[in-house]
Amino acid sequence: MRLVFWVVTIAAAIFLIPFAVANREPVSLGLWPLPFLIEVPLYLLVLLVLLAGLLIGATAGWVAGRRVRRELRRRRRRVEALERELAETTSQLANRPERTGSGLPA
Repeated sequence: MRLVFWVVTIAAAIFLIPFAVANREPVSLGLWPLPFLIEVPLYLLVLLVLLAGLLIGATAGWVAGRRVRRELRRRRRRVEALERELAETTSQLANRPERTGSGLPA
């Protein structure tokens, strides 16, 4: 997994560094309804938009996974309760006096 991370990081750097160097010209960004313009380099604007998209997508994925996380928490609590019940039953059986075969038909 660490190897995949570094491969993706290096590939992104190989793509983004020349992009940033080639697109240093300033562009005017008007933020409607605000009355002023912001001058930013084109590469910075593109990278900020990509970052915003990444954050919005990650947030949407996290919200969409809410039902799955809730079900996993419910199942984990159920498993823990069953494990406690099993441990109690096992300890009760271990402490139980053993019966001899008296009174049982042979």
